[in-house]
Amino acid sequence: MTWDKSVEIKFKEIIAKIPIFMRDIAEKKVLRRIEKILSEGTRSIVTEKDMIDAFFKETPFGFHGPMKTDMDLLGIDYKKYGY
Repeated sequence: MTWDKSVEIKFKEIIAKIPIFMRDIAEKKVLRRIEKILSEGTRSIVTEKDMIDAFFKETPFGFHGPMKTDMDLLGIDYKKYGY
């Protein structure tokens, strides 16, 4: 798995916003989901869409609001991917 550099930076910024007690498990779950997305598409480069899809699929619905706020603050346009 290879990251687009700007996507990797955004990923780390979003992870840093997650409360410390949930951060490790959230990071692992999102990374596993990204790997699954890439394997289904037989690709190896992580795009912004892959990262956003993984966050929305692995984050419980009740936390989507705060996650969207964090993405807005970081300049991540999740809306262009249908969220």
